Amino acid sequence: MSDAPSIDQDAPSETVPASSRSWIERLWSSIADRGRLFASVPNDSAPPLDRAKELAQALLTERGEASGAAVAREVMNALRDLSPEDSRAFRLFMATNFTPRPEPLRAAAEAYLADSSPENAARLTSCAEPPRQELLRRMNMSPGATGALVEWRRQLLQEVREEPALKPLDADLHHLFTSWFNRGFLQLRRIDWQTPAAILEKIIHYEAVHEIAGWHDLRRRLAADRRCYGFFHPSLPNEPLIFVEVALVQGLADSVQPLLDTEHEAGAEARADAADTAIFYSISNCQDGLRGISFGNFLIKQVVEDLKAELPQLTRFSTLSPVPGFRRWLEKRLADGRADPELALPLADLDWWQDPARAEALRAPLLKLCAEYLTDPGDRMDSVARFHLGNGARLERINWLGNTAPRGMKESYGLMVNYLYERDEIERNHEAFARGATVVRSGAVDSLLAPRTAAAKKSRNVTKAS
Repeated sequence: MSDAPSIDQDAPSETVPASSRSWIERLWSSIADRGRLFASVPNDSAPPLDRAKELAQALLTERGEASGAAVAREVMNALRDLSPEDSRAFRLFMATNFTPRPEPLRAAAEAYLADSSPENAARLTSCAEPPRQELLRRMNMSPGATGALVEWRRQLLQEVREEPALKPLDADLHHLFTSWFNRGFLQLRRIDWQTPAAILEKIIHYEAVHEIAGWHDLRRRLAADRRCYGFFHPSLPNEPLIFVEVALVQGLADSVQPLLDTEHEAGAEARADAADTAIFYSISNCQDGLRGISFGNFLIKQVVEDLKAELPQLTRFSTLSPVPGFRRWLEKRLADGRADPELALPLADLDWWQDPARAEALRAPLLKLCAEYLTDPGDRMDSVARFHLGNGARLERINWLGNTAPRGMKESYGLMVNYLYERDEIERNHEAFARGATVVRSGAVDSLLAPRTAAAKKSRNVTKAS
């Protein structure tokens, strides 16, 4: 980032002390200090990779709590000091070792097949769990280990495609993170201009939907007619896991450019008081190492409740969302001959949307095709649509040229979507999508699909008549 709190006059001055640690980290650090006297720690004369392996094996055999904490700290210190090559080698060592013992597992499986009692099921589950999971749990006793393991998985996810043998380690980390980052442990925090600068800087860095152009831009996004909320975890108190940005407006927003305007902060409080709609216009996951751990569904629902409590005049809660897969989908259809080939030539000109006549000619066909794309519940359904529909939102409206920034034009020819969260309908919509892949949609979206629907009805009638 080019801007920094120390040199930008707009930046907040408060920072997070480098020594800031959670109480649980301080507790385990104290225990580890005392346990060092009782721990069996290999000497540091061995090569770094060999010592890290010896420490891991020693940690799994430790029985004392204090000595275990001491060895866990030694393991994490050793891993931190490994070269990138040795770090990859250690992950492969973890993935290919510490597997379930075959004889007890076979015996437990045979016992369960003979008698599927709860006791035999519990025994089978215990025998099937790889010791590697217990080793990871013990590694997590070290201060700062949770964040280190999240970063470890980020690196692992970059390596696993070239080295499939790493998959068991990835599966174990995913399994453990699902428990460690359970919704019950997450803390919802509002992020505003009083939030420590170190966290605000991370918000700038992690924004994944609409880039934040420095501190001035961020300050506008945190003004009185805007809101930002994030989930945090006690073990990572200064690291947002996911955050959402909200605009308080009147009516459904159909374009993102006004929401990203940085020049009209004056009057923000009056606009917030007059707002009847909350628009969720950006949701960003922050930790690549937590890929596959879902936070967004809980985040949106909790923010809806918090906003309603703070601003009871709000009557609508909607997103203004991108359609990241639409352009690829349409280009494939054009290549396969399943879309009007006359669309290809005008769309090939990147500036077509700036010519009013050409834009108007493309409006109806693109809106119709986008409606078809978003209502197809196949395996390749748009990822953003799947997320919001799975959360219980309704596909409310497709907006023409809602994002004319280069990324918006590249991904979806500028189209954006409102997914509406109606508090009394969320669970019903979620069940409809989860059980039958039903895309709950508005009459406005149905009208875009009307020609296709009519053709389908005609086809069914012809079939019946024959």
